[in-house]
Amino acid sequence: MMTGKLAGRIASLVLIAAAVAPQARAQVTKGYSDVGVVLGFGNLGDANLAFGGRYENVFKKLPDLANGLLGFELSADVYSFSRSGASVRYIPIGATLNYHFPIDPRNKVDLFLGAGLGFQTISCSYAGNNNFCGGYDSNLYVIGRAGGRYFFSPRTALYADLGAGAATINVGLTFKLK
Repeated sequence: MMTGKLAGRIASLVLIAAAVAPQARAQVTKGYSDVGVVLGFGNLGDANLAFGGRYENVFKKLPDLANGLLGFELSADVYSFSRSGASVRYIPIGATLNYHFPIDPRNKVDLFLGAGLGFQTISCSYAGNNNFCGGYDSNLYVIGRAGGRYFFSPRTALYADLGAGAATINVGLTFKLK
């Protein structure tokens, strides 16, 4: 009997919380920050999946650019491939400025375009006699991406970006910090 009453009270609390909880909507405003994890698809050559993380802080309103927002994003990824006795690993770290399009805040979507620079560390090992690893050098690279978030809740969003950088397509989750 006591268990039934407790279960009923918990169910009532859950229903009340769901009724008064704010609906999921895009809450990307000046001061917004999030952190997230991503899987990358479409890497260079025979590379497997990329695993990475993202951090973004939206720091400026842009009234002269259709009331959009400007954010600074840091990204880090790792991916590798093996072929013919060689093992190659990439660790790209990038920084982009993202322009967030003004969208009705009742919408669950945040869309952005980003551009920036990155540096990738490349390591290669080869068990053979030729110079297979000779063409794999760490370097700077240009980042260009289009992306967005779809908010499941006010603090959690599905993240995706498409473009040039560590991977062609990145998909993951972001979690609002503030």
